[in-house]
Amino acid sequence: MIQFILNNEVIKTPINSGVTLLDFIRDYQHLKGTKIGCREGDCGACTVLVGTSNGTDINYKSITSCISPLGNANEKHIVTVEGINLPKELNTVQQAMTNNYATQCGFCTPGFVVSMTGFALKSSDVAQGNNQTCNDAISGNICRCTGYKSIEKAGFEIEKKLQQKDDNHQIAWLIKEGFIPDYFKTIPEKLQALKNVTSSMSSQAESRDVKSLQITKVANGTDLYVHNADQLAQESIHLLANENDLKGISFSKGICTLGANTTTTELAENKKLQTLFPKLKQFLKLVASEQIRNMGTLGGNFVNASPIGDMSIFFLALNTTITIQKKDKTERQIPFQSFHKAYKICDLQEGEILKNISFNVPQKNDAFNFEKVSKRTHLDIASVNTAGKITLENNKITDAHFSVGGVAAIPKYLHKTNAFLIGKELNATTVNEAAKILQSEISPISDVRGTATYKSLLAKRLFFAHFLELFPNKIQLHKLTA
Repeated sequence: MIQFILNNEVIKTPINSGVTLLDFIRDYQHLKGTKIGCREGDCGACTVLVGTSNGTDINYKSITSCISPLGNANEKHIVTVEGINLPKELNTVQQAMTNNYATQCGFCTPGFVVSMTGFALKSSDVAQGNNQTCNDAISGNICRCTGYKSIEKAGFEIEKKLQQKDDNHQIAWLIKEGFIPDYFKTIPEKLQALKNVTSSMSSQAESRDVKSLQITKVANGTDLYVHNADQLAQESIHLLANENDLKGISFSKGICTLGANTTTTELAENKKLQTLFPKLKQFLKLVASEQIRNMGTLGGNFVNASPIGDMSIFFLALNTTITIQKKDKTERQIPFQSFHKAYKICDLQEGEILKNISFNVPQKNDAFNFEKVSKRTHLDIASVNTAGKITLENNKITDAHFSVGGVAAIPKYLHKTNAFLIGKELNATTVNEAAKILQSEISPISDVRGTATYKSLLAKRLFFAHFLELFPNKIQLHKLTA
C-alpha cells in the first residue's frame, strides 16, 4: 500500500508503484490542473511539488510528474496546482501572473504557478546560496505562447514580495501573505503519522523484486520513464530512491563520497562542495532544468551510459572511484574510467547496483573546469561537453584528468592526452601538442547535434578553454593553434 498526502488528503492506494505520478493525479484523483504535455520531462506542464520531511520541517522541490513513479511519492507530500489554491481568492503567485498578464492560452500556467510556489517555499539561504531567482525556478517550464517577458515580470514581483519573508517562521509567513493555504502547517504532523506505518506496497514490491532478475531498477525515472513509462506502469519495479545506503554526501580523510541517489540539486546545495568547486553552481545550471536537477541522480546518469552524460563527464575528470553493490550486499570497487564498456553498456552484472562514488578532495594546487556547448545554453543536451582537473606545481603539470563527451560511443576519458601532460611545463606548446593527441583519441559521428568535423573542432576548442579559464596569465589565446 502506497501512502502519501496529496494536497490536503491522505492517500492510501494499492495501485502499481510503476504508474506515473501524473497519471495517478489525473486519472485516479481527477485533478486535471496538472497537464499532460511532452511526457518526457521537458515542458514542465506536469510540474508538482514533492515535500520530504527532514524531521522538523518539510523540504519542497519541484519535479515533472510525467516521468516520476508513483511509488516514490510514498510518505511524501505531493502538491498540485489545486493544492495551492486559496478558498476565495487568487494566491500571491496567481495574482502576480494576473497582474502582469502572464498567461495566454493558459495550458502551461499551472506548471509555472507550481514552480514559482516551490521557489517561495525554499528557505532564503538555499536560494541565495545557489544564486537562484524565481525565474531560475521556472527554467524547466515552457510557455507555448512565447509569453516569457510577462512571466518574468511576474517572477520579479514575487521576488520583491519574498524579500520580506521571515525564514524563522516560513510556513506561517507564507500562509499569512497568501502564497499557500493554511493546511500546510499541519503537514509535518500528518507526514510523521504516515512514517509510523511501516507497511507499504512499494517496500513489499522491492522485497519481491530483489529476488527477480527481470525487475527493472528505478531511481527517479528521468531516463527510464521517457521511453518506457507505459511498460513500467504494468510491471513490478525495484524502487531505489529511498534506500538509505544509496544516499548522502560525506567527507572523510580527504575523500568525498556521494551516494548513487545524490541528485544534481543536492550537489549544488552542498556548502562544502561549493567551497571546493567555486563555480559549481555555474556548471550545474548547464545541466537539465530545475525539475530534472531535483530528480536526476548521479547513479542514474552513470548507468544510463549516455556518451554525453553531463555528470559522467564531470566525475570522470575527478578520477572517481565507484562502488558497486552485489546482490548479496558484498561490494567491489572500480575506477569510473573503466565503468563504461561500449555504447549504452556498463560494468554491471546481474543483480548489481551502483552504490556510491568517491574522489579525492581537490587541494590548493588542483584546478577544475567544466565546459558544455549545446544548441541552447540551458535545458539542452550537449553537442560536446568536457571537464578537466589539473595539478600544477612550480609550473609543472604533476597530474591531469580530462574527459570529453559527444565524441565517442562512451563518455571518453582521455588516457593518452592525460598521460602526455603529466610532467610537462605548462605553456602554449604543451597545450597545442596535447590537443593533437586529443584529436587522435576521439571519433565523433555526425548526428542532429552536429557534424563529426564540427564536434572534433569543438572538442579541441573546449580543451583550450579549460586552460584559458584556469590559467589566463600563463596561456594566451593567440598562441593556441586554430
